[in-house]
Amino acid sequence: MAHIYYNSWLERYKFPFGAVQEGKRVDFWISVPSELETNVYFVVRKEGSSIGKISFPMTAAEEDRYHYQYKLDQGSGLYFYYFKVVQFCSDGSKRTLFYGFDGQGGEGKIEHQESEVASYQLTCFEKAEIAPSWYREAVFYQIFPDRFANGNPHKEVNQPKKNSFIYATEEDEPMYIRNKQDEVVRWDFYGGNLKGITKNIPYLLELGITALYLNPIFEATSNHRYDTNDYFKIDPVLGTEEDFVEMLAALHEAGISVVLDGVFSHVGKNSRYFNQAGFYGQDSGAARTIDSPYYPWFKFDKYPTNYQAWWGVADLPEVDKDNKDFQEFIYGDYDSVLAKWTSLGVDGWRLDVADELTDEFIGGIRKHLLGYQDKILIGEVWEDASNKIAYDQRRRYVFGDHLQGVMNYPLRQQILDILNQTRSFDKISKEMVSYQENYPEDFYYNQLNNIGTHDTERILSMLGDSVEKLAHSWGLLFMMPGIPCVYYGDEAGLTGGKDPENRKFFPWKNQNEAIYTPCHTWIQRRKKHSSMKFGEFFPFYSSENEIFGIVRYDEEEYTVYLLNVSNKPHKIRIEELVSPRQYRGDYQILESLIEEIEVGPQQDYFAFESLID
Repeated sequence: MAHIYYNSWLERYKFPFGAVQEGKRVDFWISVPSELETNVYFVVRKEGSSIGKISFPMTAAEEDRYHYQYKLDQGSGLYFYYFKVVQFCSDGSKRTLFYGFDGQGGEGKIEHQESEVASYQLTCFEKAEIAPSWYREAVFYQIFPDRFANGNPHKEVNQPKKNSFIYATEEDEPMYIRNKQDEVVRWDFYGGNLKGITKNIPYLLELGITALYLNPIFEATSNHRYDTNDYFKIDPVLGTEEDFVEMLAALHEAGISVVLDGVFSHVGKNSRYFNQAGFYGQDSGAARTIDSPYYPWFKFDKYPTNYQAWWGVADLPEVDKDNKDFQEFIYGDYDSVLAKWTSLGVDGWRLDVADELTDEFIGGIRKHLLGYQDKILIGEVWEDASNKIAYDQRRRYVFGDHLQGVMNYPLRQQILDILNQTRSFDKISKEMVSYQENYPEDFYYNQLNNIGTHDTERILSMLGDSVEKLAHSWGLLFMMPGIPCVYYGDEAGLTGGKDPENRKFFPWKNQNEAIYTPCHTWIQRRKKHSSMKFGEFFPFYSSENEIFGIVRYDEEEYTVYLLNVSNKPHKIRIEELVSPRQYRGDYQILESLIEEIEVGPQQDYFAFESLID
């Protein structure tokens, strides 16, 4: 019985690999070597279905294997399955074993009690999420607008805000002024603006950037602007709507697309919608009068001082996403927030804290964007988006007509663990493949990959200020499936811990060329090699846990990346390399690219081979 074996990552046991479209069939095989009479069952249930759990007898096949072909006929969602093995002994007794998920990989484990067996996940989606070509081929750059560049002639700051302070120089370290309750009472500004982005388009083009993701640009109180005060107005510190239109036109002319940050789960306490301080009039806003048209948007426990706020942060009153007026306000066909800015030419939206938005709300946004050509909708989801539960609800992010992709925060941690050697390569590569398995293929390739954002510590600081490790992190980022996104200043050498240290001003006078050069090199490689954008993906590693590698390939070429994290040189031998997923490419080509290649200590190696004569 110890030889029962199944592996959802090997096509010998499950075909096709990964998520499957509804109505399609999946073939399952399991090895059950035995001299006894044996019955094997495929046990499956569709989450949320009234049918419940069903056991299907599997058919004996060659080499002690059993087969069953299952049709995904209960609609999109998550299906969970395991195997039941019943053996009949010569004394008339029988013994039953169960084979299910082991918690981390495609290979499972045996359990003696059905109550103990863990099920494999099979993701079923409605349709493929085909992203616009500009997005799939993009190299993104994330800009925190206040911290990138001031485009005014003498760097004067546009319309400084009340109860704020402005730094004397762009080199000053960011900080907050807090009261005894640890609340920010003086927001800090450097004066970065939209003209600064427009003025530095040549820099973006030289780096190789083809798309921008901008942190919020709408009127707000804070410097981060996740506390929206007016969705229809550009924050005056950043400039005017005319500046925005000019910036957008200039970026588009340069071949650079623009994705805006949509913050729709909450607003600012001093917004025109809530208006706690009365900035928008003494008798306007939900916190000033129950007669306000915005009053139904919010939930008050005791009017007007106690109200539901995002994660309990009083600065951010939470909006009722089920409110039809608010839905129409955000994504209605006419005069809505999305209608205004998307019709001006915005190329897509990143939804802040997507978990806080209902599936209906996200679906409404997606439906609205379908009225435009070539738009993208990405969500901020920090975990596995295929099986995410938020507020006791299984989310429908990946099943179709909702998000087209998510920000790939797990990749950042995987890269840090590889470079800092804080997890085994076996566990890291298995985690990578588990996401590949759980996500529909197009959704997987639509992920917005990052090694740094405004919500994380600077990557250079997390790598112990090692320029060499940072160079390797670029390699891992750009070799992975998905859309690479560079956080402003990471390519220039910015350091810093958590907010506000990770939001320093761009070091225009002190850029680190030793960091910029490998970033620029990897951007150019990705733009040159089709396999790095669209190709199959397989991670692999050495049994000694000192070499980590990625192979990408398509019909045109192979690209391979190797990283030696040890302090000694390694000569690569194919037979020493391990991959958690069945490799389906041309073994000889891979062997010719890396066999007997020596990678120096703490060094990396990149190679490619064209398949076109």
